[in-house]
Amino acid sequence: MTQTNFIKSVFTILLVLVISACSTDVPTVTPNQAAKLFSDKQAVIVDVREQAEWDEQHIDGAIFIPLNQVENRMSDLAQYKYSPIIVQCRSGKRSKVAGAKLINAGFTKVYNLDGGILAWDKQGLETVHPKTRTN
Repeated sequence: MTQTNFIKSVFTILLVLVISACSTDVPTVTPNQAAKLFSDKQAVIVDVREQAEWDEQHIDGAIFIPLNQVENRMSDLAQYKYSPIIVQCRSGKRSKVAGAKLINAGFTKVYNLDGGILAWDKQGLETVHPKTRTN
């Protein structure tokens, strides 16, 4: 094997490893499954949307950690490392990224809310709307 072929082989192997590490599969749960687990205190919900989205509407009792803060706030979730965590965003895309980060950090029971809060709403499940509250 020539040195060029060896370098190409090593590069290919490294590329495959990087791609597979970035494509961590995050299992999903339906809104109804998530609601049941959450209400039975068998799982926590982590909302990874932005502050304005959270302020407009969120699931009461969810933990708010925007996606761009997940890596820096892993310690906030350390107590749940071996417990079910359901990550959620608006539609399920950002929460899938957050879920992969948690799994790669060693969290063992991470699930993505299929369809995000949009699907949660579609099922008629309860949320709070802080901006519309009156005291």
